[in-house]
Amino acid sequence: MANYTVADIQALRERTGAGMLDVKKSLDEADGDLDKAVDILRIKGLKGVSKREGRSASEGLVITHIGTVGDGQVGTLIELNSETDFVAKSDKFVALAQSVLAAIVAVDAADVDGALAAPLGGKTVKEIIDENAGVLGEKILLRRVARVAAPVVVDYLHKTNKDLPAQVGVLVGSDAKAADVARDVAMHIAAYSPLYLTRDEVSADVVANERRVAEETSRNEGKPEAALPKIIEGRMNGFYKENVLVEQAFAKDPKTTVGKVVEATGGAVVGFARFRVGA
Repeated sequence: MANYTVADIQALRERTGAGMLDVKKSLDEADGDLDKAVDILRIKGLKGVSKREGRSASEGLVITHIGTVGDGQVGTLIELNSETDFVAKSDKFVALAQSVLAAIVAVDAADVDGALAAPLGGKTVKEIIDENAGVLGEKILLRRVARVAAPVVVDYLHKTNKDLPAQVGVLVGSDAKAADVARDVAMHIAAYSPLYLTRDEVSADVVANERRVAEETSRNEGKPEAALPKIIEGRMNGFYKENVLVEQAFAKDPKTTVGKVVEATGGAVVGFARFRVGA
């Protein structure tokens, strides 16, 4: 007869986030010893890391950190993915995200490669993630890392499901004058997902492609040749209004733009980052 109870099963699931079947098997093998069962889950899980590499990890969370550096601030945003929302909302996964973020901040990592190499608990972030993947029985992936440095940095985290951790994360960097509207801008970015801060950030290749699409679309619609230049410019302006932050209609007042709201403060937004889990 198994030397453990239903309460032991629940305790091990809460402790590790592992699935019911894996928990029962580990308890059987450990003769009910919870600590040994945890080790068994880790060992078996680590052996299966390579098998999980091809699996999809589209759930997870976003988390931020803002610290003071010199006369300004630096914000760090990460996206940590799991395969299921069950793991994503587990205490163990949330704690992992927090420790990974702290390790990344400690070494000022600005990309995934630098973040995975960061030291954590005598190992690297990658090794710690792999160990936790073994216990949780799922592929765990540090998908993205972003840093925003500015005189003032604010963050905004949004839950798309009240039962899950934040799925959308935003950092906004501004000067001191624009600080009062920075959080409103961050909330706007969360909702409207701009790709660029200004037109100047749009690469020449992207502009050329958008112009090509605008011209081909106009010709296919049978627009008069003489009207094409004006129509193309109109469609390009539409592209900018949809994708450039300062040209987007402001979420809290669509009669104005984000750029005008910021300009009214006499300040400026200098950068932003936005992640949506799995997107």
